[in-house]
Amino acid sequence: MKAIKQTILVMLAFVLFAGGALIVVALVRERPQDLPWTRLDLSQPVGAFTGRKIAGLTSRFAECRALLRAAGVHYTVLPPVPAQGQCGYADGVRFAPGGSRTITFSPANPGVSCPVAAALAVWEWNVVQPAAQKHFGKQVVGIEHLGSYSCRRIYGRSSGDWSEHATADAIDVAAFRLSDGTRVSVLQDWSKGGEKARFLRAVRTGGCRLFSTVLSPDYNAAHRDHLHLDEAARGEMGWRTCR
Repeated sequence: MKAIKQTILVMLAFVLFAGGALIVVALVRERPQDLPWTRLDLSQPVGAFTGRKIAGLTSRFAECRALLRAAGVHYTVLPPVPAQGQCGYADGVRFAPGGSRTITFSPANPGVSCPVAAALAVWEWNVVQPAAQKHFGKQVVGIEHLGSYSCRRIYGRSSGDWSEHATADAIDVAAFRLSDGTRVSVLQDWSKGGEKARFLRAVRTGGCRLFSTVLSPDYNAAHRDHLHLDEAARGEMGWRTCR
């Protein structure tokens, strides 16, 4: 019994020490986004808790919209899609022209849940554009996607768990277009090696800090042609998948 108490005390001491160290480091580096209780600011660099804070916006539409506006993101609010069983949404937005700064989506800007829009904007600014500059010396001007909202179960099966697409909490990214016209495709370039493959892996891995789930061709054959990015509410509690 005494040994158990000593173990518990040691664990508590470690938790307190780790928490204190986190606070000190965040304050010294002037990075409040590295602390779990500070207010989310989408214009700041990605911090240790940015992804979980974005996932936590799933049920806070007004706050999410305010954060987009504060960060300079232009968008329009979409009419709610009435709930049909597990499908539908009430927090849909669509980027306006120049919405997240420089990137346009094709087909036309998709309707996504507000948390997904927030994550996409931060992903562009902090992950996609820096990776494009590093690997190509160019800017990304367009993203090709395979859609967002779709009332279906995972993989379109007739039974099983419902997809995050069923609530517009996911988007599938297929390719990127650079300012010089170069196209970087998940399907065509993921396995070829070279700068295009390295870029795709960089934006996949960087997305893991912002989205609850990121699935790539490394996950399974169903994702051979796209990156699945979603903001499942469970991501707020730390259940995150990155493959």
